[in-house]
Amino acid sequence: MSKTRPTRVRSHRSHASRTAEPTTPRRAVDECPECAGRTETDDAERVCVDCGLVVEADRIDHGPEWRSFDDDEVNPKRTGAPLCRSRHDRGLSTEIGRSTRITGRKRRRLARMRVQHNRARIATKRDRNKVYAYTEIRRLTGALELPTSLRDTACALFDTAQSESLLRGRSLEGFAAACVYVACRTADVARSVGEVCAAAKATEAEHRAAFDAMNRELGLPIGPAAPAEYLPRFASELDCPPAVESRARELADRAVEKGIANGRNPVGVAAACLYTAARQCDADYTQQEAADVAGVTPVTVRRTYVELRDEA
Repeated sequence: MSKTRPTRVRSHRSHASRTAEPTTPRRAVDECPECAGRTETDDAERVCVDCGLVVEADRIDHGPEWRSFDDDEVNPKRTGAPLCRSRHDRGLSTEIGRSTRITGRKRRRLARMRVQHNRARIATKRDRNKVYAYTEIRRLTGALELPTSLRDTACALFDTAQSESLLRGRSLEGFAAACVYVACRTADVARSVGEVCAAAKATEAEHRAAFDAMNRELGLPIGPAAPAEYLPRFASELDCPPAVESRARELADRAVEKGIANGRNPVGVAAACLYTAARQCDADYTQQEAADVAGVTPVTVRRTYVELRDEA
């Protein structure tokens, strides 16, 4: 005897709820929010035809940038991150990332792959030296709070020094410090040798040897530092009023014209100019405070102060 299959009866209530139209009509995408008029879209913005309202402007194109600045024969598609001058491979190589979701055998296998990948990326001693020096330059520019442009300039200068075979027998840390110092000098950023060496891993002797080698072989386009370059930073640390800083700048220019700054540390001359200007403007600053800001001794400030006072 065959069994009859029970028939399933749908509920009219559920069917009506599924087929019912929404009570509130939805606004069309192409309607104007002000007058409900028709909108038209061009390359840059979406405008209402009736009232002229700009509904959407500066649309973002998330696709690739189809431009080429070389020639018309290459593929114009340009995607990915920009080139980084502070990386030995310009940031073009890939890295095997880390994840906390994998455990056990797969994690150990990825660790071995990561080691082999790093060894393949840095194949020669030249690349290894460049990686170490670039890392030191990035650390040093970060400690001195220098901009990214100076970091890239220092890395390019180290690359030039390595191409000219200037690294043999000299310290990599010294070359990193010297490259950062030269980048600061060429960009008129006031950083003294003592400040750079205090943040670097190199001594002043290693810095001097690297700097002399680059200056002799590469012909660096830098001249003697002017005392006026250090005045804004020293005045800010001493919280000097604008009148004192302006007077100190005049004294610094006079010290250069009269030859007082010849053969002297420009940092000490700048501190002496600030102290002399403070004395002339009745500001309460001591020689010790001016010397501490510049990183020199009070004797250095006092000697330049005496000559500035006599010239006045």
